Amino acid sequence: MSGTLLFGPLSVDRYVDEGIDLPGGGVLNMAYHWAQGEVPFRLLSRIGDDQVELFRSFLDRHGIATLPSLVAPGVSSSIDIVMRDDRQPWMDHFVEGVWADVRWTDDDRLELRQAERVHAVLVDAVAQAIDDLGADGVLDAPLVSGDFLSFRHYSVERFAQTMQWLDLGFIGWPGAPDHPTIGGVRDVAFDQGTLVVVTMGADGVLLLDGRPEQRRERFVPVQAVAVDGTTVGCGDAFIAAFLATWWQSDDLDAAVQAGMAAGAAATRWMRPLPDAAFALG
Repeated sequence: MSGTLLFGPLSVDRYVDEGIDLPGGGVLNMAYHWAQGEVPFRLLSRIGDDQVELFRSFLDRHGIATLPSLVAPGVSSSIDIVMRDDRQPWMDHFVEGVWADVRWTDDDRLELRQAERVHAVLVDAVAQAIDDLGADGVLDAPLVSGDFLSFRHYSVERFAQTMQWLDLGFIGWPGAPDHPTIGGVRDVAFDQGTLVVVTMGADGVLLLDGRPEQRRERFVPVQAVAVDGTTVGCGDAFIAAFLATWWQSDDLDAAVQAGMAAGAAATRWMRPLPDAAFALG
């Protein structure tokens, strides 16, 4: 499983009530899970030169390799977090920082072109990069997957545009399973011949398998678990475990079960990762 790139944003999570800053972002969460599972990969991201040690201490502690272009002049992305009484975070005051005008180097493009697999967390800047890189032929060779997060910033039309460059898409859907948008996502998966995995929290996982040799739709129910911590980070854990199993086995059922187990385990923590990951406590 060499030649895997994890592509997306790192940000500073500012826990306002506690007065602490921690490295964060969906890519960082996935990187942690892959490092714990000894999945070989490298990270393509950007941080500002104002918070190098905050991120480097985490990355080095967990043996997470990055591309040389990690640090850019400017401030790192950040967001303020307040934990509510229901143990779910309220996030506000997002600062784009170096991601407001991120530039991909020739070496970045070469690494993407030569990778065997690329997984992208599709915040706006990364989604735009995928469109640009795909149009330039940079993503012709690798298997490409992408996390569309909660789909909040996407329309079905925008989804179809990005999915043309992807083999596999993930959506953490917060709404009802019968919402018209899901029907549109289904049409894109089957029209483009791709696989889309829609996680629906404690309800289950919808598999929209439009690959020519498959072409089927399935819903896999989830056995709900007690949430001792928070559900934040469960989606990242699911995708990390799903992909690790999928790439090794090409077994969709096994990948879903691995993802479900990892997502359930992540409900035990009060942050997206256990405190031990940050050397807290």
